[in-house]
Amino acid sequence: MSSKIDWKKQTYLIGALAGLAIGVLAALIIVQRSDKDEVQPKLNAGDGVKIGLGVLGVLRLISDMISHR
Repeated sequence: MSSKIDWKKQTYLIGALAGLAIGVLAALIIVQRSDKDEVQPKLNAGDGVKIGLGVLGVLRLISDMISHR
């Protein structure tokens, strides 16, 4: 039973670290692009929807990949 908990904790940890890394990279890209253009980045509702749909698409790909094994 403890090995079942260990792989779950490891999966959560890897997922959390991957999410953190992707979030930091996304913020870095936004900051670099805004410095280059010399404007403050603004996120409107349309951009939020695009990001949300993109995240859902990636989660669906991961789910499909795991369920086919």
